[in-house]
Amino acid sequence: MALPITYNVRNVRVRWQLTLLAVVGIALVVTTIVFLTAMASGFSLALRATGRDDNAMIVQKGANAELTSGIGRNAAQVLLVDPRIARDDQGWPLSSPEILVVASYPRKADGADVNVSVRGVTPRAFEVRGGLRIVAGRQVQPGLPEVIVGERVRERYGFEVGSKVSIQNKPWEVVGVFAAEGSGFESEIWGDLETMAEPLRRTGGYQAIVVRLADPSTFEAFKTAWEGDPQVQVSVSRERAFYEAQAGPIAGALLGLAGFVGIVMGVGAVFGAMNTMYGIVASRTREIGTLRALGFSRRAILASFLTEAAILAAFGGALGCLLALPANGISGATNSANFSEIAFAFRVTPPTLFAGMVFAVMMGIVGGLLPALRAARLPITTALREV
Repeated sequence: MALPITYNVRNVRVRWQLTLLAVVGIALVVTTIVFLTAMASGFSLALRATGRDDNAMIVQKGANAELTSGIGRNAAQVLLVDPRIARDDQGWPLSSPEILVVASYPRKADGADVNVSVRGVTPRAFEVRGGLRIVAGRQVQPGLPEVIVGERVRERYGFEVGSKVSIQNKPWEVVGVFAAEGSGFESEIWGDLETMAEPLRRTGGYQAIVVRLADPSTFEAFKTAWEGDPQVQVSVSRERAFYEAQAGPIAGALLGLAGFVGIVMGVGAVFGAMNTMYGIVASRTREIGTLRALGFSRRAILASFLTEAAILAAFGGALGCLLALPANGISGATNSANFSEIAFAFRVTPPTLFAGMVFAVMMGIVGGLLPALRAARLPITTALREV
């Protein structure tokens, strides 16, 4: 015969002072794990959302980032005649040759100097990249020292429409703010390519070329053809895969940190839960003896105490998840490929919260196992003699 769940719930409520420490310990572990996992997920999603599946990203052969790439203008002209590239109504290729540099600006929150990507693009970039829109102000006019900034740049550095941004010791007016569906582009400053080429010393070529393929299924043929052409010396990737790959080292490090911290703090929480359950067992020996005398088996006692430990841990897990919910916000991390900051939103998702709850219950069960075994093994006569 099994003990009812209400019995365990009542014991948790009656002995709340004894169980509070274990609940708080488990809550802190869950909060930390959810927080770090949300950070890693947010950074990965920011770069994963950057780019389109039907776009091809072309950089210099051997370059793993735009900043270290260089494609000559002659090579670009050779590439853009490929018939697999989509054309507009006038027959021009849907392509976006771009240049990229990194500039340092003081962050509004703490005044710390942080690297920001500055990208020179053509007017066609919005059409080719996709998912971008002006949310304040207007687009830049070619030939004028004007820039538009991503939403995250405006938030973190205070660059509003009408303000000035220094690029290569030259003032550029911010004329617009753009959104990019939460992608990494929102952490960049964009200006006209030809206007920026000379002050940025990029007149000889581009860092990257993004092209829209007329048929995405031709990507492999397009890649094979141009990577094997010694005349252009380029590497070709799907645009979204290119940016997602850049998230790998940092996102992996954050997830590794979450795992390491979770293990270290989890061990402490397990011992805390174990001590609490030992205290509960010690204070209830006569009660355990009475239950055994009433006919409850050792297995029922074991299951009851494990259930109680799981309930304690579930309370701690729920508290930890609630404490982690305010982590939904904006933070930043350095993109190791371009050495610039990418602002991203923390992503406390339902799967993350569920994983935190499962981890909490597991900690409670592991911590309650030995005390539950001790309770189940108490001889009836010994337990009833305890005062």
